[in-house]
Amino acid sequence: VQLQASGGGMVQDGGSLRLSCAASGSIFSINDMGWYRQAPGKERDMVATISSGGMPDYADAVKGRVTISRDNAKNTVYLQMNNLKPEDTAVYYCHANVRWSPNYEHDFWGKGTLVTVSS
Repeated sequence: VQLQASGGGMVQDGGSLRLSCAASGSIFSINDMGWYRQAPGKERDMVATISSGGMPDYADAVKGRVTISRDNAKNTVYLQMNNLKPEDTAVYYCHANVRWSPNYEHDFWGKGTLVTVSS
């Protein structure tokens, strides 16, 4: 299973970006999907997650500015980020808990996409 993320880049303070992450490979089903980020010198933190049924969860730091969604038919998760701030600068990683057979599941991570917000 591979997760391919795209959509990162550089924007100015107050700008918007949309990240996408598509899962491919031997997939029976996908449970939770989500986005995490890691700023320089800091630990990786959760940004937003979404259950297989579409229930989202957001970190307090991004609530009201970020929307997570998924397309189960495409095994893809999206992250729409608005009103971006310099403190949102980080490498963003997508995550998926993939069930690759009826009885086995595993966590997979994408390689990360850099988001830079300039002031």
